[in-house]
Amino acid sequence: MSLLQRPRVPRRALHGVLLLDKPVGLSSNDALQKAKRLYRAEKAGHTGTLDPLASGLLPICFGAATKFSQASLDADKAYTAVLRLGQRTTGGDREGDVIEERPVEVTPAQIDAACAAFVGAIDQVPPMHSALKKDGRALYEYARAGIEVEREARRVTIHAIDMLGWDDASLELTIGVRCSKGTYIRTLAEDIGERLGCGAHLAALRRTGTGALTLAGAITLDALAGLDEPARDALLHPPDCLLGDWPLLRLAEAEAARFLSGLRRRVDEPDRAAVRVYGPELAAFLGSAHITAGELIADRLLSPIEVQALLTNPERTT
Repeated sequence: MSLLQRPRVPRRALHGVLLLDKPVGLSSNDALQKAKRLYRAEKAGHTGTLDPLASGLLPICFGAATKFSQASLDADKAYTAVLRLGQRTTGGDREGDVIEERPVEVTPAQIDAACAAFVGAIDQVPPMHSALKKDGRALYEYARAGIEVEREARRVTIHAIDMLGWDDASLELTIGVRCSKGTYIRTLAEDIGERLGCGAHLAALRRTGTGALTLAGAITLDALAGLDEPARDALLHPPDCLLGDWPLLRLAEAEAARFLSGLRRRVDEPDRAAVRVYGPELAAFLGSAHITAGELIADRLLSPIEVQALLTNPERTT
């Protein structure tokens, strides 16, 4: 064997979700590849990009779980954000150059009022330093080239903004945000700063939740690397954790087999846009579906092999 050749690492079929606590400075794809190598997984994907400047929850999907990653991508998100008041920067975050400074004279009541003004459905113009594409190129590529392009405002929903802390000395405001997918927190930070009349940029960002998943039980890459394979495997959550806040529907054995084959089934249930479907065994997750006019219609199905593989690991099923 050539000295330049590395021994081929055998990959394995693995099904589940890792709750990863991504560090600052690492891209979501880099974090994904590191986790995939540690698990020797055949197939893996993440559930939506988390900016390199942000830390926090990045669910990593292995095997059958990748079929349901879109559910987490579409889910509401939760963040803890630190805003530096009194300074505007290029890019709207701490890495940008300061382009304007203004005095900061605010009270907690004024901060609460400014945050409350953005709760509900709002229109946001995506920042130039984002991965959103225009004409096949990411906006941040234009920004790095010094080109400003026109962006259309997008409707997002801010469910809540809570003031978690205010430091008069550092002029840093810490807020908790619960919002719909596609919300740009750096844009929200800048808008809150303008509302307060002093400007602001995003100094730090941490994602604390996506859908029903939270940082509780999440692990860092460094801690993951220090475990042996059985201990790593024990950290995996079942694929249906991505749908944990969806209504549950359980089918009898014969109906479950027909559902897995893709056939529509009549059910005595109200119409629902999304349900998670199980067989008669407590842990037999079968897939996702929707109900229209009394018919259960499959959206994403596990294969019989995947169902069986999950049943052989009852400690990691719900």
